[in-house]
Amino acid sequence: MAPVNQRNGSDTTYEAQKQALEKAGHEKCVFHHDLELDHRPPTREALLPEMSRAYRLLLTSSGEDPDRQGLVKTPERAAKAMLFFTKGYDQSLEEVLNDAVFDEDHDEMVVVKDIEMFSMCEHHLVPFYGKVSIGYLPNKKVLGLSKLARIVDIFSRRLQVQERLTKQIAIAVTKAVDPAGVAVIVEGVHMCMVMRGVQKINSKTITSTMLGVFRDDPKTREEFLNLVNTK
Repeated sequence: MAPVNQRNGSDTTYEAQKQALEKAGHEKCVFHHDLELDHRPPTREALLPEMSRAYRLLLTSSGEDPDRQGLVKTPERAAKAMLFFTKGYDQSLEEVLNDAVFDEDHDEMVVVKDIEMFSMCEHHLVPFYGKVSIGYLPNKKVLGLSKLARIVDIFSRRLQVQERLTKQIAIAVTKAVDPAGVAVIVEGVHMCMVMRGVQKINSKTITSTMLGVFRDDPKTREEFLNLVNTK
């Protein structure tokens, strides 16, 4: 006689349900327990107490007294700040666009440059910041100009590396308006290089992503670079 699994009847039934669960995409859900499908992960705000305890431990481990006057509320403040620094995890491209894509018979380059960017280095959890310039060649559709800055915020307000951030912005613009091409240049200052390591305070990192005609046509790419570099 086959052994019985107390949670869900026979082993065969349990395995079948488990396979169905994994097929549904829950195999990597950190908040999932057994086969309880009707569950909701906690909101990020609900995790504040746990995050605050982690920051308190960090203060203690660094040799500080978390109970002294200046630090009593620091763990909670730091936890709230981290939620703000990483609020991009709560945002999606569809929500940010909010129907701001317009049909327009315009086929000349659109460039928005020097968009301020603030992000967090995923390797050391320290900031990097700088400016983003975005250009695209419309294909019967244009995007509300402020939405380009919003797209930068979606991906910069996460734990990042600059190379990935640059590409994510370009891909998002492509998804938004399906242009003939997209170009993105990011110029960043990384505090992990300024405050630690080599400690080069004047160093900047420049990354770019060129898609479509910006990659294939040197003249189009040159026009974009000239516009971006114009003071």
